Amino acid sequence: MKRICMALAALALVLTPMQASAQDKLVVSVWGGSWRDMVDNLIGKKFTAATGVPVEYITGGTIDRLNKEKLAKGNPESDITFTTSHVCWLYANDGLYEQLDLAKVANAKNLVAQAKISPYHIGTWAYVYTIGYRPDLIKGAAFESWADLWRPEVKGKLAAPDFDPSHLIVVAALLSGGDAATWEKGQAKLKELKPSFKAFYTNDANSQQLIANGETPVQVILSMNAHYMAGEGVPIELVIPKEGAVLGIDTVAIMKGSKKAELAYKFINVALDPQVQAEVAKFKKGSPVVLDAKLDPAIAKLPGVFTSVDQWNKQAIIIDHKLRAEKTAEWRKWFAENIMN
Repeated sequence: MKRICMALAALALVLTPMQASAQDKLVVSVWGGSWRDMVDNLIGKKFTAATGVPVEYITGGTIDRLNKEKLAKGNPESDITFTTSHVCWLYANDGLYEQLDLAKVANAKNLVAQAKISPYHIGTWAYVYTIGYRPDLIKGAAFESWADLWRPEVKGKLAAPDFDPSHLIVVAALLSGGDAATWEKGQAKLKELKPSFKAFYTNDANSQQLIANGETPVQVILSMNAHYMAGEGVPIELVIPKEGAVLGIDTVAIMKGSKKAELAYKFINVALDPQVQAEVAKFKKGSPVVLDAKLDPAIAKLPGVFTSVDQWNKQAIIIDHKLRAEKTAEWRKWFAENIMN
């Protein structure tokens, strides 16, 4: 009997670590749909293959996920969060992020300077909001400058996002001798653009529909959406104006209170793997954030896909991410009252 008990005890010692490992998981917060699928297929599966640890996803809208984490402060729902470069500051300012130790992320050594957002979060891929237009429906010269949006032939044909007016607010300020911090300088210029608007789109699908059916043949458009529509046969041209295109970067961070920080670092390292970065660029037609990613030449030549330091420095308008977080509500209010109404 004693021998049987000893054997069972020994067996329990062997099985316990295996059971703990089987129950282990990393929880990642990300947008739903194709974004969740991309993270899972290109990053999550590779992470699991390397570590044996499964990945579980929490999905939802940008602000919905932020509000949930605020309520769960100190006991986060997720271990890792993907969000935009300015919204991530709302997490950081509320004490929801751990400070990153990039020494634990070997692939971060090739991170572009523009992707080093803060001590708490770094970029994972990038895109631009810029001018997209239908040359079959808009005659005349190509759009070489943001100022071309004010041309008479654009009247009643322009669309822009209703959820984030920061692109046009900053562009109008730049054209008026200001910048994001002195955005008021562009208010009069932006009001002059009001007759050009036909619609304000609410999401990616709405943007794609409006330009595909020709209702708004000119848009301030997400580069990824424009490239997707071109792939669907829509005759759309995407341009980088001489002033540059407004940069957007999605970021990753480790939640404060996570008990899986070491696994989280491994996940982030996979996300920055140059091969993974090239696959992300191919799937979403966006910019890799590491300089050693080898892109398909057909992807690398697309407008808004940056593969060199020179492109990052010369073709991107960067709105200070922290300032953008602080000003977003004020900008949306002003834009709704003065431009959309």
